[in-house]
Amino acid sequence: MSRLTLVIVAALRWSVPDGASAQTEAPSADRALARDILRELVEINTTDSLGNTPRAARAMARRLVAAGFPAADVRVLIGPDARHGNLVARYRGTTGGRPIIGFAHLDVVPARRADWSVDPFALLEKDGYFYGRGTTDDKVGDAILVADFIRLKRAGFKPRRDLILMLTGDEETAGSCIAWLVTKHRDLIDAEFALNTDAGGGVLRDGRRVMFVVQASEKVYATYVLEATDKGGHSSLPRPADNPVYRLASVLQRLAQYQFPVKLNEVSRAFFERSAALETGALAEDMRGVLKDPPDSAAVAHLSAVPFYNSKLRTTCVATLMQAGHAENALPQSAQVTVNCRILPGEPAAEVAATLERLAGDDRIALRTVYTPIPSPPSPLTPAIMGPIERLVAEQFPNVPIVPVMEAGATDGLFLRNAGIPTYGVSAVFEEQNDVRAHGRDERLRVQSFYEALEFWYRMMQAFASAR
Repeated sequence: MSRLTLVIVAALRWSVPDGASAQTEAPSADRALARDILRELVEINTTDSLGNTPRAARAMARRLVAAGFPAADVRVLIGPDARHGNLVARYRGTTGGRPIIGFAHLDVVPARRADWSVDPFALLEKDGYFYGRGTTDDKVGDAILVADFIRLKRAGFKPRRDLILMLTGDEETAGSCIAWLVTKHRDLIDAEFALNTDAGGGVLRDGRRVMFVVQASEKVYATYVLEATDKGGHSSLPRPADNPVYRLASVLQRLAQYQFPVKLNEVSRAFFERSAALETGALAEDMRGVLKDPPDSAAVAHLSAVPFYNSKLRTTCVATLMQAGHAENALPQSAQVTVNCRILPGEPAAEVAATLERLAGDDRIALRTVYTPIPSPPSPLTPAIMGPIERLVAEQFPNVPIVPVMEAGATDGLFLRNAGIPTYGVSAVFEEQNDVRAHGRDERLRVQSFYEALEFWYRMMQAFASAR
């Protein structure tokens, strides 16, 4: 049995109804503060094209300074260019020791009012949910960190070692802000390890808490463009064999039907082992089936039909953007499709690119890399990390099992891991497994989940900052 399995296995329990109250809850004044911070952040449109992350960083800095943090310990860092703002704040410890980072990101993906049933940039509380862009990704994390820093300060908490709060400005696009902080301001963010609000979390299924997920690794983000070109001409004289749109259409069909091979690593294998122990019936059998060598083909087919599980099984590539032609009465001179890939850790990106070229099957279609893959090593789930988390989960969410996970998405955590700072996703926000709306229409956050996570992070920061 691996060390990872030994650390996790003690946490296995049966799920409990979501309606069961947590044993601890933030005081009403602290909940009101957190809600107000979340409102302020949602109502600052930090879509990357608008360049508003400096404004959001300054707004959070003002709150921290007003709560009593020395201005010298609350740094708004504009960079790597004038359009991007980051916040790094330090809660000073008493006896030294390497600091701990808690981090989130200020930027959000675009949201058009016409696409939403509500205003995406006005926080709305309705039917037990907070609606608004960033409510789950990741202004919930920003609000929790800032509100809990203020609550700890007001409570007179004296950490043994420093706590660092870090909010970055472009996680949803280039990730240049965290890369710049690591390179240019390493002294401000050097730490023993980091806790990420933008990964991990709680899983609900039909209103029941089924697992508390800790992210220890993540897939590798990569973006490619496939482009076909032609000399063009008048639309009254079509040449179907040369039309770039038609040539790419066949490529898209092959891409849609293609599945990368199943490859499990230590974290994803532990995820299916632990999940199989929690499930019953066919789903549990399928999870055990994919653990076989070779994996059971029927089990693979069943789990592959569920995006949540499919993302844990293999590398995925999907077409996300298309552009073609220049006039309605002209033959297109070019057509291109953007393909976004999430590559398994350890799988060579060159092999993924070669697969896309093979699927293209046409030497007139060029492949170019738009976002170069940046792999990062898994972070070890040691008893020193998992012990406090297990205790806090048992106190606040009794009988909910802890399960390690490989994140399907990419986060700023990869840059910290590559800088030698182990990073763990522990958002503590419970979401319905089949109703994840991050990056989508009517993004929303359960009000109860927000306040539960607020309390969990308050206690988790105390626990880790007080440890010797």
